[in-house]
Amino acid sequence: VELVESGGGLVQVGGSLRLSCAASGRTFSTFSSYAMGWFRRAPGKEREFVAVISSSDGDTYYADSVKGRFTISRDNAKNTVYLQMNTLKPEEKDVYSCAARLYGSKADFVGRINHMHYWGKGTLVTVSS
Repeated sequence: VELVESGGGLVQVGGSLRLSCAASGRTFSTFSSYAMGWFRRAPGKEREFVAVISSSDGDTYYADSVKGRFTISRDNAKNTVYLQMNTLKPEEKDVYSCAARLYGSKADFVGRINHMHYWGKGTLVTVSS
């Protein structure tokens, strides 16, 4: 069972990146049953919720700081979740990680981070000014 992020890298302020998180393993044969989310963490800081997409109807929810700039989506046929990040800011230089929870809810991702069933190792996003 594995979640692997990709797509991180160096981008200029105001630029865009698209992150991917691919799920593999027998557990994820029912990938569509997992709510998927993105988190980020800067050095020395707590992990911060970014976005979540539900397992059922594809409903999405975002942290206020990224609303209107980031978009989370999923492709269940590819067992992959994406995070399109636009208009990136210098303070968003973080390690971005994806997480999965079986039949998870928005509340699980927003306020109960220890409820995640699986985590990826993360991908580094660097925003240069």
